[in-house]
Amino acid sequence: MTSFVMQRASLMLATVCCAFHSAVQAGFVDDGKGSLELRNFYFDRDFHGDSATQSRRGEWAQGFLLKLQSGFTPGPLGFGLDAVGMLGIKLDSSPDRSGSGLLPRGADKHAVDDYSKAVGTFKARLSQTELRVGGLSPQLPLLAANNSRLFPQWFKGAQLVSKDLDNVTFTALEVDATKLRDSTDFEDLTAMAQQGAYPASVTSDRLYYAGADYQPLKNLTLSLHTSQLEDLFRRDFAGLKYKIGIGPGDVFTEWRYFSARETGRELLGKVDNRTLSTHFGYSIKGHTFSGGYQKVRGDTAYAYVGGTDTYLFSEQQVSTFALANERAWMMRYDYDFATLGVPGLTFNLRYVKGDQVDPTAINTVKAGGLRASGGEGEEWERTTDLSYVIQSGALKNVSLRWRNATMRSNCADAADEHRVHRPARPFERVVCTESARSIRVAARPTADVAPR
Repeated sequence: MTSFVMQRASLMLATVCCAFHSAVQAGFVDDGKGSLELRNFYFDRDFHGDSATQSRRGEWAQGFLLKLQSGFTPGPLGFGLDAVGMLGIKLDSSPDRSGSGLLPRGADKHAVDDYSKAVGTFKARLSQTELRVGGLSPQLPLLAANNSRLFPQWFKGAQLVSKDLDNVTFTALEVDATKLRDSTDFEDLTAMAQQGAYPASVTSDRLYYAGADYQPLKNLTLSLHTSQLEDLFRRDFAGLKYKIGIGPGDVFTEWRYFSARETGRELLGKVDNRTLSTHFGYSIKGHTFSGGYQKVRGDTAYAYVGGTDTYLFSEQQVSTFALANERAWMMRYDYDFATLGVPGLTFNLRYVKGDQVDPTAINTVKAGGLRASGGEGEEWERTTDLSYVIQSGALKNVSLRWRNATMRSNCADAADEHRVHRPARPFERVVCTESARSIRVAARPTADVAPR
């Protein structure tokens, strides 16, 4: 009798285990996906002027970025796990040209031959709310991780995003360290130096973030966000985005307002900044004509987290146009050659002119000369961007991107820059089943890479 009971119990347990395994596999494994992206990146920035601390930065590197994303386990509360592995290989560099952001370098300015890093992220989902803990690469108005080199910038922390309320997205985030684009280790949070306006050596233990985005209409989005970089500064953001069809095309506009002030122990000293950045334009038959106005007010430069993007419309390849009191005008032209029957080929040309810079709030050699003469800072930058993504065939999703910039300034180092970037994502989706251990592969276009 005992033997019979044990047999029945074992059978029932095995049945339950199999059912559980199949259920978990149905969500966690079968809904998983993976991608392997190859990034070949050449960077060359030539500095001009006697005050330049380095005459040139020029490096060439090959990157491999493997992403594995699980699905969620079944049930009201689902769990999952994501992982990213990165390998960078030096193709060309020298001590006098290093520091491009592609490769780590030592105190002797020699770039490493290769480097690797990895991040993992635990995730949980309940209804339309998702929690992510571990490695994060957020794209938020007050924390926009940089992805303009071989690998993206990462943060360590937790992020909660909820869309349970119709037309509203709530975001809450807390991070305590960052892994910069050319670094293998997590580091303390800092403020961006902004041409010496803020000391980059001052660190913060934590950043707190909360935000809400409301879409009352399909073509209208209103945003309110706030963040606090502990003991350094608090930042607030208000945004408006609107688009409407007029005639054969679309009119669009976006307004972004930022404010920053010192907080806590005020380790940076005084932070006093208010910045309005605007963008407006018209799109028709592949053409997009746009421009904008931006004004920085207060006693200090635009304040943001070290290593991140500004989330300003003025940000270009070399300059951000966000120094103390700076005023900037922006013009941009984009064209999508799909209109002419060449899908995947795009072009854009941008020009930004900045003036009224207060040289007393920045620490550069050129700014020192302006302070002595009582002058104001001025700068301009022109950027050209040409990109092509192969749409079909054996080389589908392989892309080539060329970017060129010319920047001139009387308060910072002037520069000419070339970037040649070839990202390819040959393997996009990977699904494994226990029975056959099969792998199915599907591809999709490569995501755009952020500026700077």
